[in-house]
Amino acid sequence: MKKNQFVIIGMGRFGSSLGKELIELGYEVLGIDMDEEIVNEMSHALTHTVAADSTDEEALRSLGVRNFDCGVVAIGDDIQASILTAILLKDLGVKQVVAKAMSELHGRVLEKIGVDRVIYPERDMGVRVAHQLVSPNLLDYIELSKDYTIAELAVPKCLDGMSLQELNPRAKFGCSIVAINKSNGVIIAPTAADTLQEKDIMVVIGTNHQIDAFEGSVTAKSR
Repeated sequence: MKKNQFVIIGMGRFGSSLGKELIELGYEVLGIDMDEEIVNEMSHALTHTVAADSTDEEALRSLGVRNFDCGVVAIGDDIQASILTAILLKDLGVKQVVAKAMSELHGRVLEKIGVDRVIYPERDMGVRVAHQLVSPNLLDYIELSKDYTIAELAVPKCLDGMSLQELNPRAKFGCSIVAINKSNGVIIAPTAADTLQEKDIMVVIGTNHQIDAFEGSVTAKSR
């Protein structure tokens, strides 16, 4: 089965990090940037790299970007270039266009022109780090929507040996434990009989309020 191919436009910190991670995951990545020095630096890390102006329709067409499954606009310092590039990727028929936004207004414009997914890396990372700083058992936090969140919580010593039936977060708080990451592997869709061990990681899904209440209860028990 053919793996998806990605084109990333803008090889700054976000674009280059994204490209390297996709390569690690086994995907093919074309990196495009106007800066030849950056392109040369990234040439060993990605499948292909090209120095080109992404606001030039003919340049993008000649590179065959329409054949890529996903185009990521990771331009970080030129809002006009970001918007024009996203428009061209849509016009050229790239199946999925993802773009990095530097502000809420920039993001709204990207949504208006039909970008499939808008990413706010700085804002989202700030939200995640804030939650990690104030919640000692919280390892990661991803907002799925305005209301729903998925969180990773470390199991404290006070919950060691407790079954999910005893903990019963769904009945008590309304949230669900959808996986338990143990030292010897991950349990997906755990049953009520599965038990927790200290330092396991619970993957919990629910509304922001439900997860806050559950995390608060876990923190209180561990004091």
